[in-house]
Order: sequence, then C-alpha cells, then structure tokens
Amino acid sequence: MTSAPAAAAPTQSNPTQSNPTQTTPAVVLTIAGSEATGGAGAQADLKTFQELGVFGIANLTCIVSFDPQDNWNHRFVPVDQQVIAHQLEATTAAYGAASGAPSVLDTVKIGMLGSPATIGTVAAALAAGTFTNVVLDPVLICKGQEPGHALDTDQALKTQILPLATFVTPNHFEAESLSGLEITDLDSLKAAAIRIHELSGAAVLAKGGVRLEGPDAVDVYYDGDTLEVLSAPKIGEVAVSGAGCSLAAAVTAELAKGASPLEAARTAKAFVTAGIRNRVASGAPFDALWQGGPR
Repeated sequence: MTSAPAAAAPTQSNPTQSNPTQTTPAVVLTIAGSEATGGAGAQADLKTFQELGVFGIANLTCIVSFDPQDNWNHRFVPVDQQVIAHQLEATTAAYGAASGAPSVLDTVKIGMLGSPATIGTVAAALAAGTFTNVVLDPVLICKGQEPGHALDTDQALKTQILPLATFVTPNHFEAESLSGLEITDLDSLKAAAIRIHELSGAAVLAKGGVRLEGPDAVDVYYDGDTLEVLSAPKIGEVAVSGAGCSLAAAVTAELAKGASPLEAARTAKAFVTAGIRNRVASGAPFDALWQGGPR
C-alpha cells in the first residue's frame, strides 16, 4: 500500500519582510546634540518622533552633559566634523531622494550645532540635499561656552542656517537675538515673529512661554499671511527641560506627515503642554518634559 505524500511544511513568513498592506511611516531626521540626562536634545527629538508616529533618525553634532559640580552648566564636546559628515552621508544615501526608499527623507530638524565649523558642515549638507521642510530650533548660547566662541556660533547660525530654514521656533532669548527687538509683552513678541519671518522667509513660532507675565504661556505663529496666538494656561513658572526641543520636533513630525505649518504649530503646542503637565522630576534643578504626556 502506497503511503500518502507527506503534507508540505507550512510556509514561514519572514518577519523582516515588509507587509504590503502596512503603511510606511514618514521619515524624519534631527541634526542635534546628545543631552546626557535625556530631557533635551536628540533624545527628546527621537521620543517625540516616536510618539507622533514617524520614523526618527538622529545625526549627532555634540555631546552635552550638565555639570552638577558647577551650577549645572553645560560640558560641551563637539563631534568631529568628518564624523558629522559621515552621518549625514549615510542617512541621505539610505533615505534621501536618490535612495529609492518607499518613504523619502525630506524633513529635517536642526537643533544644537554648537560651533561655526559644525554649522558649515551642516549648511553644506542642507544646500546639497532636497529637504522640503527644514525646521530650525535656533539654539544660540550654550552655558559654559567661551563668550567669543558663542558669539561666532550665533553669527554663523544666522548667516548660514537661518536662510535655509522653512520653519523657525525661537524661544524668548533667541527671538530677541534674531529680531533685534526687546520682547516684554505679547505685542513685542508678535513684532519679533514678524521681523524674523521678514529676515528668513520662514514660518515662525516665537515662544513666550513662562517668560512673559500673565496666567498663560503664549506663543506667536506668523507665516507672512497668518498671525495666530497660541495660548495655554501656565503650568508652573519655571521653564522645563526639553520643551523647546520637543516643540520643534513635533512641528517636524507633523510637517512630514503632511500637515500645514499652522496645523503643525497647533499640534506641537498641545503636545508640549501635555508633556509639561506630566513632567519628570529629577535631582537636577529642572524638570524634564515627558513626551508620553499626551497619552
């Protein structure tokens, strides 16, 4: 009696293969520093990207660690320029317009650069790339840097990176520096946002935050046509680590998903407000925003 042929073994699916019905997430890049406590910098950016449903990549420009023995000032170590260039080369080859990837990297957030040399390296990569959205969080003075070096860095950022930005998110100090205006109230914050747009051509979300008097944390959005005040009740009177990074990262994520600049600003404001409300305390003299706060 002839035996029946053995049943074929079930086909094993390869878990590394793409599911054809799966939606490919938008890909976004942050070019920023590493901040050792995890509250700000590239760490905050990546957590924000993950929470908002985009695939985040970080190319590091520097390593920053606060010094608890020196009033929590920054200890700043720049990444070698060739290493920065190599990171950018690898990232754009893998996900850039010429990569053939199903989700093309066309949205980038610029965080802390830290030196004129790094600014030059990043500016060259931006100019050679095909980024549709360039979100600039214009980190200017880094506590602990030599004053002359900090000023040189500020000037390089204004002349080389700001003209390439499509969206800028300055805090109170940065808005004063970029606009050349003193900001003391909502009207002067509006004037600064308008001035920064005139200088850059970018959409601007100028942050008043807790630094302006009043019960609300107010930010001003301006894109040349629309001026809108984004307001939420203040949660404490002290700035929270990572709020600025996370706001810019949230704008970046939303733009990559197809939101308009104004929609991105509104979503980012709500995201950061929830993150501040659910902040993380530590032994440092500042709390950290929690990107999981909206959940």
